[in-house]
Amino acid sequence: MGLLLYLIVGGLIGWLAGLLLGKDVPMGCIGNIIAGIIGSWIAGELLGGFSTFGPSVAGIHIIPALIGAVIFVFILSLILRAARKR
Repeated sequence: MGLLLYLIVGGLIGWLAGLLLGKDVPMGCIGNIIAGIIGSWIAGELLGGFSTFGPSVAGIHIIPALIGAVIFVFILSLILRAARKR
């Protein structure tokens, strides 16, 4: 049950990051989950002690994970845009 909740929260965070940037995350729902989970990891690395700020659901701190997911989706969109130009 914990893993399922973790994946759902990751998906919601990835989806919100895509909405905030106005970008579609590649691979739809799976891409949202990946963006949310990687965003959570990025937040932990970049924010250090501040990565535990805000509410937590299924072990994911929502605000830092959303910040990390926005960073991840932005970088991913830059990479995909450069790949399309080739």
